[in-house]
Amino acid sequence: MEIAALALVTLVSVAAGVLRYSGVPALLAFSVAALALAGLAWTVSFATEQVGERFGPAVTGVLQSTLGNLPEFFVVLFALSAGETEVAQASLIGSVLANALLVLGLALVAGSFRSKDKVMRFGRRLPNDTATLLLVGVFIISLVGVSVAVGGGAAHHVKAISVIGAACLLIVYLTWLFPYLRSDAGPSRGRARVGFARAAAMLVVAGVGAAFVSDWFVAELRPTMDRLGISAAFAGIVIVAIAGNAVENVVGVTLAWKGQSDLAISVIKNSVSQVAAFLFPLLVLCSLFFAQSLTFSIAPVFIVALLLTAIAVWQITGDGEGTIFEGLALVALYVILAAVTLYD
Repeated sequence: MEIAALALVTLVSVAAGVLRYSGVPALLAFSVAALALAGLAWTVSFATEQVGERFGPAVTGVLQSTLGNLPEFFVVLFALSAGETEVAQASLIGSVLANALLVLGLALVAGSFRSKDKVMRFGRRLPNDTATLLLVGVFIISLVGVSVAVGGGAAHHVKAISVIGAACLLIVYLTWLFPYLRSDAGPSRGRARVGFARAAAMLVVAGVGAAFVSDWFVAELRPTMDRLGISAAFAGIVIVAIAGNAVENVVGVTLAWKGQSDLAISVIKNSVSQVAAFLFPLLVLCSLFFAQSLTFSIAPVFIVALLLTAIAVWQITGDGEGTIFEGLALVALYVILAAVTLYD
């Protein structure tokens, strides 16, 4: 089954490249590129899961989230190089919101539904740590947003403040990451269907493929937005965020459905904290080499959305338990946010 799926992903990726340079309508080329991106994300997910069978939930979750975010990294990087700063920024914000609300919510629904007492249980440490990292990121974003709104002196130094904030976030994240990885007491699960060397090779090939497909995806994004009449915010918050995070969208919910609650939460929560406290600040620093820099200055509606998301995620998962009701509440928040961006 895996061989057939990999062959299909390869075929779709090649088709995306052919369509990119064949002059077909932008909507068709964009749709195939998005499908290829999701397929490559699945490939990264599968290969990472095979490698991760040798480790516990913490190491596996970080590994899967890191490599699963490769498509997102390349999408944002190419968006920045194309001058699509608003899309790049919205994509990162959307990645945090999609994983923290939509994917986590669906995982709680799936895990709770499969549980005998309809309650999904997991360790408390990671949810609380994720909320802390998210709040640190929101703190920086909120201060920059308020400074820009009131027109204070700091508003004239958003780029410098963003660079300082990015460095601080990276230090905080790395300070948290290494002790977290060392605390992984999970034994090797030993159910890998693919050898380590083969899985590692799949990761390399999928990563390179993701770089090319992301370039094609971004190239067709603006014409598609114009054709469909959608805003850059909706494209970044919904379309790019979901396509670029297809790994967490599928894997997290599937693991929850299988009853692997700790691993499901590890994959999803690590993706949230990684994008907010590692990928976003890293790309802020990388953007210094482009004509237009990425900063932490975002629209007020998204500042509020991030702040309330951090509070909601902490309140719902901080006790180490989740129910169908709580999962649906998170999904509802994401649907409302998507509606706001669609009509904004």
